[in-house]
Amino acid sequence: MRLFLQWTILIPTIAWLLFFSGAIDNSAITQMIASLLLILSVISAVHHSEIIAHKVGEPYGTIILAISITVIEVSIIISLMVSGGQEAVSLARDTVYSATMLILNGIVGLCLFIGGLKHHEQTFSKHSVTIALVSIISIIVFTLIIPTFTVSVQGSYYSTPQLLFASIVCIVIYVVFLMAQTSRHRNYFLIQENENHTHTPVNINKRIFILSLIFLIVSLGIVVLLAKTLSPTIERIVIHHNLPQSLVGVIIAGIILLPEGIAAIIAARKNKLQTSLNLSLGSALASIGLTIPSVAVVCLIYDMKIILGLDIKSIILLGLSVFITMLSLSSGRTNIVYGVVLLVNLFAFIFFIIYP
Repeated sequence: MRLFLQWTILIPTIAWLLFFSGAIDNSAITQMIASLLLILSVISAVHHSEIIAHKVGEPYGTIILAISITVIEVSIIISLMVSGGQEAVSLARDTVYSATMLILNGIVGLCLFIGGLKHHEQTFSKHSVTIALVSIISIIVFTLIIPTFTVSVQGSYYSTPQLLFASIVCIVIYVVFLMAQTSRHRNYFLIQENENHTHTPVNINKRIFILSLIFLIVSLGIVVLLAKTLSPTIERIVIHHNLPQSLVGVIIAGIILLPEGIAAIIAARKNKLQTSLNLSLGSALASIGLTIPSVAVVCLIYDMKIILGLDIKSIILLGLSVFITMLSLSSGRTNIVYGVVLLVNLFAFIFFIIYP
C-alpha cells in the first residue's frame, strides 16, 4: 500500500506542475502526456477514496467522494458561467442533464452488467435505493422539467422567485437525504454481510488517512482542470468528424465522472453492489442538488438568466432512464438484463445527440 500510495501522490503532483507550466497547448505530445496524466489522476482519486472509505466506513466514504467531485464540478461550471456570458446560459442545465444520464444509464448500467456477468445475481437494500430515487426524481422535476412549462417568463427559464424556490427545494431534499443516509436510516445503506462475505479489517493510520483526504481533492481538482484545458482539443476533434458540438459537454462530463464510475464498477465486481449504488445515486443527487442552488446564487449576483428546462425529446429520454432505473432496482435483486437495457438507454442518449 505504501508504494502505491506514493505513486498516487506523485502522479497528481506532476499533473499540477504540467498544468501550471502552461505547456499543455504547445504540442500534440504534451497534450497526450496531459491526457495520460488525467487518466492516472482518476485512478489516484479512486485509490484515495477507497482508503478514506475503509477508514470512515460506509456510507461516509461514498459521500465524501460524491460531494468532493460535485463541489469541484460546480466550481468549474460557475467559472465558465461568469466568463462565458450569454453563451453559458444553458451550461448548468446541459451539464446536470448529461451527468444524470451518464450516472443513471452509464455507471448504474455498467455496475449491473458487470456485477451480473461475474456474480449472476446481486442483492442490495431496496429501501436505500427507494430513498435515493424518490429524492432524485423530485429534484429532476423541479429543476429540469417544470421550467419548460412555466409561463411567468417566456422560454425555459425560471423567474427569480421560482429559481429561489427550486434552490430551496434542492437543498432541503439533499440535506434530508444525507440525514437519512448517515444517521436515521444509515443501516439501509450498509452492505449486508453474509456467510459468503468475509470482512478483512484494514489498518489505516491517521497520517495515511489525512494524506489520502488531501490528495483525493488534489487528484479530483486536476482531473477537472485538465478536462477543461483539453476541451478545445476535444472540440476540434468532434467538429473535424462533423459531430454536434453538444457532444463535447457529454465527453467532458464523462471524464469528470470517471473517478465515481471506476470506484462504483470496482465495488460491483467485488460483489458490493450496495456501495456502487450508494456512490452512483448519491452522486446524481449531489450533482443536481448542489449545482442548481449554486447557479441560482451566481444568477442573482450577476443578474443573469439561466436556461433550466429541457426540450421534449430530452424529457422523454430522461423520464425513460428514471423509469427503467426504478424498475431495475425495485426488487432488491439485479441481473445482467437490467444492465444491458440501461446501457442501451445510454447509447440512445448519445445517438440522438449525434443524430438529433
